[in-house]
Amino acid sequence: MHNSPEFPMLSAIVDDLATQGWSQQAHFLPAALVAALATECRRRAAEGQLNPAGVGRGAAQEVREAIRGDHILWLEPGESDVCDQYLTAMDDLRQAINQGLYLGIEDYECHFALYPPGAFYRRHLDRFRDDDRRAVSAVFYLNPDWQPGDGGELRMFLGDERTHDVQPTAGTLVVFLSAEMPHEVLVAGRERLSLTGWFRRRGNEPF
Repeated sequence: MHNSPEFPMLSAIVDDLATQGWSQQAHFLPAALVAALATECRRRAAEGQLNPAGVGRGAAQEVREAIRGDHILWLEPGESDVCDQYLTAMDDLRQAINQGLYLGIEDYECHFALYPPGAFYRRHLDRFRDDDRRAVSAVFYLNPDWQPGDGGELRMFLGDERTHDVQPTAGTLVVFLSAEMPHEVLVAGRERLSLTGWFRRRGNEPF
């Protein structure tokens, strides 16, 4: 089992995925790195780099604010040191998931997500109907001093009419099986920042 002093929660995440299909961990990364990621997200937003997110994919993708209202920017390696540190941490998690669950995850994709006040994302699954590459979803929150009345919770639908709400507090990581966990983002009362991504395996598309 891969683990390291910097990321002692990796085995707990893998165990949670195996037993219940999701995991929630507070203080996943150092507070200084979390704050730097939040600053990076706001800087890029101020520069106009984040764009309204669409629903669907490919030619069928369209912006529908009645379904989701966040603005996003995809991360690429080598763009900034702080983002590269985050991508390295997630690659450690990728390796741990592969070693513990044998999911054959090959890569990880993610984007900054900024929800303006009043924005939300209706209930959905992260895996597309015609593309099964997304195996595990990961959401990492960047919001300091978030209060219960600020809204913006991630609501996961666990089955049997059970739900679990995650407050988007800075440093909290939520990981869940992409094809099995319906979820939504409740209305945010103030600006809400996160890094949202997917661990992907080889797809079923023909070569």
